[in-house]
Amino acid sequence: MLNRISIRERKDLGIAWFALAIAFSIALVGGISGGGVDLGTAALLILLSMVTVGVGFVLHELAHKFTAIHYGHWAEFRKDNQMLLVAVALAALVGVVFAAPGATMIYGSGLSRKENGVISAAGPVTNLLLAIPFGIIALASIAFGLSPFIALVGAIGVKINGMLAAFNMLPVGPLDGKKVLAWNKGVFLLLIGLSFALLIGAMVYL
Repeated sequence: MLNRISIRERKDLGIAWFALAIAFSIALVGGISGGGVDLGTAALLILLSMVTVGVGFVLHELAHKFTAIHYGHWAEFRKDNQMLLVAVALAALVGVVFAAPGATMIYGSGLSRKENGVISAAGPVTNLLLAIPFGIIALASIAFGLSPFIALVGAIGVKINGMLAAFNMLPVGPLDGKKVLAWNKGVFLLLIGLSFALLIGAMVYL
């Protein structure tokens, strides 16, 4: 599997991962206490974001890639430097993460509307599935009085995967939601409903 991920793609994924982790850390700091946190807390949030964004974002993009390969197309992630800067700047200015640091580009001809829709849906579906183990970690930590650090890992993991799923399911521009909607309205409504329910639930209860 790893031999299908080129050196350039690994580099682009790594840079985008780091930039998104910084952006999410800034947004989480603002959301938790209006920006007034000590250096230790900020460093902890960056570390947690690196881990949770690393899982959520990288697997989201690889889901696009390997679903495209399943259909016989070649695909690679490419970072967008302008969007990376926008993501960090918006997080700093308004506490909102514009989670589009690049895209998985699909190469080849003959891509059908259904294939494009399924490939696009694979990313948000991956985030929805990843939220389950993170949610179990968070709820188990609260229920059984486990380490607050473990509970925080779970909570942030759910929130970040909720953000990634909900943002990418918006039916605008090059985002996944637009291509899923063009393929199947029922699947679109299900995924965008689940994504925003997850995000709102995570923000309210975790």
